[in-house]
Amino acid sequence: MGDCNHSEHERALTLEDGITVAFHKVDSHDTNDDGDCECFDEETAQTRPLQGDSTASSGCDDATGEEKETRGNHRAPENRQKKTLCPPAFCVRAKTSSPRRERAPEDTEKPKRCSGLGLFYAFLSTVFFSIIALLVKTIQGLHAIEISAIRCFFQMLFVAPLLIYHKTGFIGPRDKRIYLLLRGFIGSNAMILLFYAVQQMPLADATVIMFSNPVFTSVLAWIFLKERCTIWDCVFTVFTLTGVILIARPPFIFGKHLSGIESNYSNHIKGAIAAFAGAIGAACTIVILRKIGKSVHYYLSVWYYAVIGLIECIITVSVLGEWKIPACGRDRWMLMLIAVLGIAGQSFLTKALQIEKAGPVALMRTVDVVLAFTFQFIFFNRAPTWWSLGGALCVVASTSGIALRKWYVSSRKS
Repeated sequence: MGDCNHSEHERALTLEDGITVAFHKVDSHDTNDDGDCECFDEETAQTRPLQGDSTASSGCDDATGEEKETRGNHRAPENRQKKTLCPPAFCVRAKTSSPRRERAPEDTEKPKRCSGLGLFYAFLSTVFFSIIALLVKTIQGLHAIEISAIRCFFQMLFVAPLLIYHKTGFIGPRDKRIYLLLRGFIGSNAMILLFYAVQQMPLADATVIMFSNPVFTSVLAWIFLKERCTIWDCVFTVFTLTGVILIARPPFIFGKHLSGIESNYSNHIKGAIAAFAGAIGAACTIVILRKIGKSVHYYLSVWYYAVIGLIECIITVSVLGEWKIPACGRDRWMLMLIAVLGIAGQSFLTKALQIEKAGPVALMRTVDVVLAFTFQFIFFNRAPTWWSLGGALCVVASTSGIALRKWYVSSRKS
């Protein structure tokens, strides 16, 4: 027993220490007459505590039961009371399998996504698009198509290094190329129409009409994506068309003498038609982006938008003969800023639609209308008319209603 007392001064080994104690059989003549064997494998060591009483270890009783029976006749009773768990030789082995088992679930766990990240991206895209419309309205002497061409050119210069860095390629997956081509063609047309509308009519009126695209998105999604169309979609569509009519104020309803119109009524109605067509084009773009989903990097989507838009704008401006060199100084810097903000706005909008449902994104973009009225009053000193406010109220109410309804339906399904 003297050889065994050293174990009492050592710290108790527990399972929390991350070690395994393995006991080996030792000949009884090396220690004492009562030396018993204690043999534990790794699994047994994890489940059985170390105890001093020999009766607590059933493994030893099973392993040496026959020896005890043969020795029991000539063993003294006092020797039986001295039985203790005395490991004369042991080895400590670090458990290498357990940490792997514990780390396995951590490696397979997916990183949690921020719940409001998609809405934040949508808000940033809205702010950038509002600033772009303000800059387009400020630039004088350049056609809207030429401004679009310059924007697309600088977008190509900025996006190309990003595509090389992310190693996404410049063409995209074979089964998604047709959608990327449509996204570039229709999206660039919507941009040209918006710029033209901003130049021909008040900033807030053009923005409100262009903002009606979520209503048309629901209709187009019902046609092409087979989404459900309810009676509420029809009601919201009627409200949107009513708002557009209040802003455009066609002469067969309101007469020819109207207030709150820039330049003449002919330009105003041209701008209203362009904004309405641009809203439909933007709705088609959103449906295409939802169809593409996350299978294509959003920078590649912006790349197609810039390349196809540049080709289209160069051809159109050349046919119209509207090429002009921008004035030195402020106009050129604003054109570059339009390109940079366009890249940021398109990237954030595409990313928002990839990670968030279309309803909340459309609801967040109602900020665009508020910013348009604010910019018009601050920078152009033009107060909105009651017709414009009424039309904006109809459009915002219908767009918000569609967004809220889709959000509610998707929440119930989830």
